[in-house]
Order: sequence, then structure tokens, then C-alpha cells
Amino acid sequence: MAESAADITDLFAFPSPEQPGRLVLVLNTFPFAPPSALFSDGLIYRFRLRPLIGKARENPVPFTAGDQEMVIDCVFSAPGAGANGPRQEGTCRLPDGHTISARVGDERGGQADGVRVFAGPRWDPFFEDLPAEQKTIATGKLAFADTGANFMDGKNVLSVVVEFDCARLFAGAELLAVVGETLTRGSVNVRIERIGRPVLDLLLDPRQFDQVNRDLEIRDLYNMDDGFRLSAAYVNAYRARLNANLAFWDGLDGKTDWPVGPHGVHPLTELILADYLVVDVAKPYAERGSFLEIELAARRSQAHRTCGGRAPNDDVMDTLFTLMVNGGNGPVVRDGVDQPTVLASHQFPFLAAPNPDPPKLPHA
Repeated sequence: MAESAADITDLFAFPSPEQPGRLVLVLNTFPFAPPSALFSDGLIYRFRLRPLIGKARENPVPFTAGDQEMVIDCVFSAPGAGANGPRQEGTCRLPDGHTISARVGDERGGQADGVRVFAGPRWDPFFEDLPAEQKTIATGKLAFADTGANFMDGKNVLSVVVEFDCARLFAGAELLAVVGETLTRGSVNVRIERIGRPVLDLLLDPRQFDQVNRDLEIRDLYNMDDGFRLSAAYVNAYRARLNANLAFWDGLDGKTDWPVGPHGVHPLTELILADYLVVDVAKPYAERGSFLEIELAARRSQAHRTCGGRAPNDDVMDTLFTLMVNGGNGPVVRDGVDQPTVLASHQFPFLAAPNPDPPKLPHA
């Protein structure tokens, strides 16, 4: 809330549709960014990746992140004078210590040692009928229409895109957990925000159903927490909020598909709290239907079919709404927005060019 440049809007992780065997990571920040927006030279834009380890079949979380961690950090220079306006350089440091440079806004990006990096403004790929979601929460009735309005239509973000050969950096690992972060840059690095799946803001925001922490705003506490090791001081507050809000969504169709356990524990709470994208780097790119497919297949003790992770054109909100409302035991719960306003491409840097005339902030 204090610094929009550090505000993470989205995280994507998917096998490259251009070159098999390569993984693409995307971290989007700065909501409502103008086309001329630049990155903060006081921040670290970080990707954290850990190999996943399978757990017992009856465990509500089918995987756990291992201790081995690989970090990709991107930092940016202070803006300098250029022939066509301010100029900024970015540097991406890989887990093996190698660095790749890229000029902000250069469509070609930077390339070295089989790694490609892009940094600059992009058309925001997120899509959802947010007002209909908010009306659903306010009224307790599903308010989605067959044709919805994309709240993110035409807005821009600042994107960091990194593509690399998985065999080089993650030899022997197939299932990876991915988290994105922004941190302060300097002798002390303080996590400002992090992101795994695009669901926690939806599930942590409403307070009225939470009988334990109704007066507590926990979103910023959660966003500053470690995605691979949640703070023991706050994890039960997160659980109480998720138990209450997941139960609310389950009841919207008039039936219970997720019977709660003792003390009101919802069956999905622990899975949601394992808040990282799960991607299988050995499987090919999937345009749609891969989000959460690995986790849900594991819960059913079945082999997964897709690469998992999250691709920009995948309608993840319909997947989430359907999972929460009927657990897949009924029709797809659609918000009426089925794709981004401008589709992401299958060529690097994948996200669409920025809107030259984006909408302003609602309060501007």
C-alpha cells in the first residue's frame, strides 16, 4: 500500500511454448503503470524456486517444498538520460552467479549463456469480473453473468520475464515450487511483498465471515511472510480466515461439497496455504487447464496430465471459483470473462505490448 512499484500483481511459471525444456518465469508489479513507468532502483525483484517432495496420499497438501533453493534476482539502475527519454538498465543474477543485462523496454531483451531476460511495461494479462466477485461477497449470491466486464481491461504493469534451460539450473528436478517477491535493496533485504497463486487476496480480504479475527487486516502480514515457511505467530490467523471464507464460497450453490472437519477446518485450507505455483518442467506448455491440475490430481492419487504452473491466457479465476463453490461436482462457475483483452503470445517476451493510453487510477 505504501509503494506501488513494490506491489506485485501477478506471477506466472510455464514451460516455454517456443523451446521445449525451457522454463519461463514472469513477475508483474506496479498496478496501473503508465507506459513510461520504470522499475525502482531500491528494490530486488526475486524469483525463488524449490524442488518439491511428495507426501503421504492422505495428506491435505500433496507436496512439500524441499530445503534446496534457487534464487533469481533482478535489480535496476537509477534512470539515466537517453536519446528518447529516461533510460534504465536491468541486471539478472542466476543461481550459479552468472548475470544477464537487459535495457528496460527493449523488446529483444538480454541474452547470455542460454538465458533470456526482458524487463519493461506490458499489458496487464490478468482478467476477471472483479465487481461481480465483490457483489457476490456482499450479497451472498453468485452475481456472475454470461458476459462479464474485465476489470483489468487496458491496464499496464511492469514485467520481469526470465527464460532459461531447466537442465542447466535444475538438473534432475521435475516438479518445482515457484514464489515471487519484492525486497528492499541494500545491506539489509526486507521482504515487502510476495506471491504464489492468485487467490489469497480474494480469500483473505472479506472479514465478516471470520469469527476469530474479524477486526484484523491480515493481508499485508501474509504478503510479507515467507511463502515457504509461514510465521508461527500468524499462521493460525491465516487458517481461521481461510476456513471461514472457503466455507462461504462453498455454500453459494446451496449445497456442501467441502464438509468441514473438527473446529471448522476446511479441506482446502492447507492446500491454499501451500502458496506457490507447482510446475512440471518435463511436460510441454499447456495453454489452458493446467493451473492447479498437478495439486488436484495428487489429492485424487492420480497422475497429473499437464505442466501445471500458470500461463497468462489460462482462465484461472474460473478454475478457482469452480473449485471453491462445487469442488468440480457441478457446472463450471464462470465470471463471464474467459480471456485477457489482448492475448499473450507464444514468442518471447510473451506478454502483450503496453497500452499507450491506459485508464487512470480510480481515485485519480
